[in-house]
Amino acid sequence: MTTQISTPRAQRRVRGVDPVPWWLKLIAFVVGLYFVLPTLFVIPMSFSSATTFQFPPQGFSLTLYRNFFTDPVWLDALRNSVVVATLAALLATVAGTAAAVGLHNLRGRLARFARTVLMISMVTPAIVIAVAIYISFLQWQLVGTLAGYVLAHAAIGVPFVLVSVSSALGGFDAKLLRAASSLGATPLRTFITVTMPLISRGIITGAVFAFVTSFDEVVIALFLRSPALQTLPVQMYNSVTVEIDPTIAASSSVVVTAVTGICLVLQFVGGRRKSS
Repeated sequence: MTTQISTPRAQRRVRGVDPVPWWLKLIAFVVGLYFVLPTLFVIPMSFSSATTFQFPPQGFSLTLYRNFFTDPVWLDALRNSVVVATLAALLATVAGTAAAVGLHNLRGRLARFARTVLMISMVTPAIVIAVAIYISFLQWQLVGTLAGYVLAHAAIGVPFVLVSVSSALGGFDAKLLRAASSLGATPLRTFITVTMPLISRGIITGAVFAFVTSFDEVVIALFLRSPALQTLPVQMYNSVTVEIDPTIAASSSVVVTAVTGICLVLQFVGGRRKSS
């Protein structure tokens, strides 16, 4: 008869992941409540019948939403944000995916330096990036242009795509590429038919984050704005600082709902793919 000696390490493997302590759950709850709390005030205010900011709202009305969806100024800003975010997300997705694939098998100082340069916008203060972009774009005559908005927002979206695609490439089997090459597939065909389907989840996730980042960005947009072209966050900023327009409550609710819906759809689709 043999006996098994139970060691703390063996017990830890049997037990699996250690339970999350209560104090960490409490901190996570407080932080989450801190970020959600403004929404609990803004959304009810968007249905108020008052002509100024009031909480709790006085009465129920859709006047602010009607103003938002009928005012040409708000509609133009919304359209500009959607166009800029879509183009910036496409450009960031292409550049970020290419960078992730290129750096996947690259090692050494050069790889670390290239990754650091591509990721530096995530840790640099937004005002520093905005000033640098404004000075550069003034010389290139890109301030106040659609191309300037797209290039600037794509630059801050590339790191999100790079992280997402790099994570997807972490479980990629390089033997599949060699198998495709042995069958006569060109590198481009191999990437389209083999690599892209396997890392598609990472590409889609990065594209969504790049779109949301561009759609919600305000600091760089304030430096690049012009009377003929400004995005929705800039218009929202103007409605608070330049004029007291309660329509911002409706526009904020629309932005929060749209961003939350996109993230929920992404999580739902990702969960469905993982379960299947």
